[in-house]
Amino acid sequence: MVADSSVQPSLLQGFPARALPVGVDLAKPFPVARILVESSLPHLDRPFDYAVPVALDHDAQPGVRVKVKFNGQDLNGFLLERLAESDAGHILVPLSKVVSPVPVLTPAAQDLAGAVAARYAGTVSDVLRLAIPPRVARLEKDYPASLDPADPGGTAGLDGTAGPQAPEAEGALGIPAVPGVSAWTAYRTGAAFLRHLAAGGSPRAVINPLQGYGAAGWPALLAQAAAAAYASGRGALLVVPDYRDLDRLEQALMELLPEEAVARLTADDGPTPRYRNFLRLLAGRARIAIGTRSAAFAPVQDLGLVACWDDGDDLHIEQRAPYAHAREVLLLRAEQEGTACLLAGHARSTEVQRLVEAGWAVPVEAERSTVRRTVPRVVNTADSFEQERDPLATIARLPHAAWQAAKKGLDRGPVLVQVARAGYAPSLVCETCREPARCGHCQGPLALAGTAALPQCRWCSSPAPEWKCSHCGGRRLRKGATGVLRTAEELGRAFPGTTVVTSSGDQVKATVGAGKALVVATVGAEPVADGGYAAALLLDGDSLLRRESLRAGEDTLRRWFNAAALVRPGAAEGLVVVTATDTAATGALLRWDPAGYARRELSLRMELQLPPAVRIASVTGPRAAVEHYTGAVEADLAGAGIAVRTAGPAPLLLTAPPTGRRSAEDVRTLLFFPYGHAAAVVRVLRVTRAAVAAKRTMDPVQLRLDGVDVL
Repeated sequence: MVADSSVQPSLLQGFPARALPVGVDLAKPFPVARILVESSLPHLDRPFDYAVPVALDHDAQPGVRVKVKFNGQDLNGFLLERLAESDAGHILVPLSKVVSPVPVLTPAAQDLAGAVAARYAGTVSDVLRLAIPPRVARLEKDYPASLDPADPGGTAGLDGTAGPQAPEAEGALGIPAVPGVSAWTAYRTGAAFLRHLAAGGSPRAVINPLQGYGAAGWPALLAQAAAAAYASGRGALLVVPDYRDLDRLEQALMELLPEEAVARLTADDGPTPRYRNFLRLLAGRARIAIGTRSAAFAPVQDLGLVACWDDGDDLHIEQRAPYAHAREVLLLRAEQEGTACLLAGHARSTEVQRLVEAGWAVPVEAERSTVRRTVPRVVNTADSFEQERDPLATIARLPHAAWQAAKKGLDRGPVLVQVARAGYAPSLVCETCREPARCGHCQGPLALAGTAALPQCRWCSSPAPEWKCSHCGGRRLRKGATGVLRTAEELGRAFPGTTVVTSSGDQVKATVGAGKALVVATVGAEPVADGGYAAALLLDGDSLLRRESLRAGEDTLRRWFNAAALVRPGAAEGLVVVTATDTAATGALLRWDPAGYARRELSLRMELQLPPAVRIASVTGPRAAVEHYTGAVEADLAGAGIAVRTAGPAPLLLTAPPTGRRSAEDVRTLLFFPYGHAAAVVRVLRVTRAAVAAKRTMDPVQLRLDGVDVL
């Protein structure tokens, strides 16, 4: 770090290598602190050296939060290490303040942050912003500055009480891997996986649970895997997409482990509970961490297992730079710390299938006879048999077979109805020419909020009582799509006297009772029914499959499996009716074959050289900036003998209202490159971005690697 903020580092090369400030009483024998300054600027993504005054010697330990002078500003940072001397080549600025003596940045977290930043061409500072929750000062008074030497295992709680002790044997959990006890015994090699884990091993497995509810549901599977790791004296880290899954997983863990052993990390709980649980994990008072995507960085001591549920869910993708995926963070962590890894989901993503085919992970699967006994019967209204019985099945939103399934299912319990869109009529079109109806102010899409509501813009909320089609001049509107509220209204008329429950948007239900009811939910918002649903209707399948996305089929099948897994087995008359044309995704659901579909999809991606067969980087921003950046990257790679395939620049298609950072003039260029050259390509992407940011000659660009939403 420069002593005079007006002096640039490039002008200091002639300074002596060892130059400590004069007149400052410095700490000994390590008067130099290497600091990572909190800054999102790519060219500042490196440590800077500061002098440590003797007054801060005790608290200025590796991992603590500090405050330093940088370019005339007071910035926060993390102390990475203490050194005897500096090679900065200039006089060092003294450390301003130790914000907290708690070492929140562990060596493992530091290594992981560096690996994540390197994989996603981001900055370590941005990664640490995700990894370490905001400080709550009053909670730190109960945290020891360092673990008591008399308590090396961290057995004392934050409040001074005794904390949990890991059991010494698998039997201490009361869940030995024997038939009839563990949910894993329904799967080939499932019991062996648990035994290997409980014995201290580090197996890596992929599993597609057959049920989403009850004692054999996925929460029980993940909880028993975590308990097996806990039985071996190690910790576990389990990441799920949202708070509903987190609540279910926590409940399953509470049935197997002491409450003090589990720490929950999610921003939804608020800063105080999140930071309290972070400190419990940091001190070793809790051994099992569960949470949403940022929990992938949780400081679990003696980590033995990392697990991710439903990795295909977009909620696992961080929405801030460097846009890391929780699955990839856990995979990096498993490699770095030598832990077991479990990737679970009712469906299987192509990324996970690539790991299976590469031999990195082993699938844990059930026998086909077990599958047939466990899953519901699936019927497609678009097959030839159903079309002969109901010729209008392919054009009706609720074909006769679906109506019959709902009618008979209501005699046995709740019936789930999955729809694609929230709201009442989420999109409107001109009745004459079928062109989408657009707002006259901002060109946003028009929608209806209810039966008697006026058409209203979804972007700017402006009403459009006098709407006129810009293409044909028509003035009559019709529904382009039917939302969950309209569907519930129609079903209420079709089944008078039946309770209708909706779950969508900000009114998502976590559970429903076992009584007779129609539960209408958008995809991803399906509640769990006590004892499972009697039947499920998967509507709007063609609408989901027609989305302009490389992953439309994969994502649709995942949503179908997630809903179908909530239905009772076929032996208990559980029935799933899907209203979609006969596609590969529909066939996979009928056969209940998530692995087969993932193999087929990955094979096609490999043939076409599309992700995840190759890696992808998207560069978004003003045209001049994007062309300048990609040109510099291609020139550097060409000098190293590496060729990348590019697509673009192409204008962005605005499917959402423009924001302050995005405009209609922005373009996007895609770069495709093989895994064999990934390290070199990402390094060039990162270095070039830092160089462009330092020169400030062009507008900044957004750089995203392996974004699932760019194709």
